[in-house]
Amino acid sequence: MRTRGLDQTGGVMMDQRSSRPTRLHADPPPAPPSAVFHAVADVSSMGDRFELGIGRVEAGWRPFTDLFTDAGVLGQRIGDVAERLGTAEARVAASILFQKLASRLCSPLFGAAVVHGLLVELVPGRVHWRPTPDGVPPPLRTTDLAGWEIRDPARTAERMYHTVVPGLLEPLAEAVQGVVKIAPGLLWGNVASSLAGTVRALARVRPELTGAALALARELLDLGLLRDKGELAEPAPGHPFFVRRSCCLYYRARDGRKCGDCALEDPGALRDRWTRAVWESRGAR
Repeated sequence: MRTRGLDQTGGVMMDQRSSRPTRLHADPPPAPPSAVFHAVADVSSMGDRFELGIGRVEAGWRPFTDLFTDAGVLGQRIGDVAERLGTAEARVAASILFQKLASRLCSPLFGAAVVHGLLVELVPGRVHWRPTPDGVPPPLRTTDLAGWEIRDPARTAERMYHTVVPGLLEPLAEAVQGVVKIAPGLLWGNVASSLAGTVRALARVRPELTGAALALARELLDLGLLRDKGELAEPAPGHPFFVRRSCCLYYRARDGRKCGDCALEDPGALRDRWTRAVWESRGAR
């Protein structure tokens, strides 16, 4: 049976199984559309994972909802990724596709929140994707965007989680599990890992915002389906370090390997990465 709890401020009702917020804090002030578009355009320039197109969709673009309402479409995408990775294991391809899509959905919103103090909303029915010849990651485009001026990491995390997880990633995860037998903990570990990768990517291009990025990521990783999926630390200033509690299965692909945050990684190798981060930090001073 599902139970619900109220936070001490009386602000958010949470579903204990999926941690879906059912009532959020009072709405923050809306941001002008021009500010939202500027923030997304600026963040998109930081790298592919942050890119989010805005505007009219043309031929070739498909509704994102196709991926979790049409098993044939999703199965085709999983097959394309399997071919690209050189694997006959559908679960490996499904895992990597889900991880890349999670990164594409989370990174632009995360970047806009950290860099511009704006919380951007993605409405599932307005998000589109376009197949690419090499399989992943598919570009995303939205026909419209709204945003709010919000700067507190805890409140930002609650609303970002509500936008991305129940609205987009939970239906996608359920659809993936309907096509391929794969552990749900693995999929949500992929989301946590993608989020940590976004922190590292942002820290490289906007190092002065590393602290703010870490603060928001820690809040997100303590919510609902992302809770207890890994540890995010900072062994040295400006050097985020994440270790997940599951494996994305990439090592089973043709040219795959264990990722740097893999739970299967040798403890000695993890200690070496930690030590290297500390020494790199000292050398940069």
